[in-house]
Amino acid sequence: MKEPDGQIQTTEPWSDISALKKMPNPSKAGYEIKIKCPEITFEGTKGQPDFAELYVTLFPGSSVIELRSLKEYFYQFRAQVFSYERLINTVYDDLVSVYEPDRLRLVMECKPRGGISSKLTIDSDWSIRGGKEQFRDWVGQEDKW
Repeated sequence: MKEPDGQIQTTEPWSDISALKKMPNPSKAGYEIKIKCPEITFEGTKGQPDFAELYVTLFPGSSVIELRSLKEYFYQFRAQVFSYERLINTVYDDLVSVYEPDRLRLVMECKPRGGISSKLTIDSDWSIRGGKEQFRDWVGQEDKW
């Protein structure tokens, strides 16, 4: 059976979070961690590789991301079929569940396929994501591609 977005309905999780490791946050003071993942690879259509850059902005809670484990986590997507929307939402849900950050913002820039590229963003501060919209740092920023 297919879901409305055309994906095949499954009871299997979209990802395996066991690769994600965390380290204790060395500070109680607030700060921001920015991580650039320049080569996320996955299959957008059967047999058609897709490539994306992912920018992670994390305001850590009690733990921070162990970077090598993040790289290993992303390896699992290389042989899986994902829409852009499914991929960014899966990664967001996984990072929130493992690291429980005070704030998480993901920006994914997908390389062109068929002459069209896409850019997707999720921010835990948005009210639609349960946030309080207290961080307005993205308002008025130039949207660079």
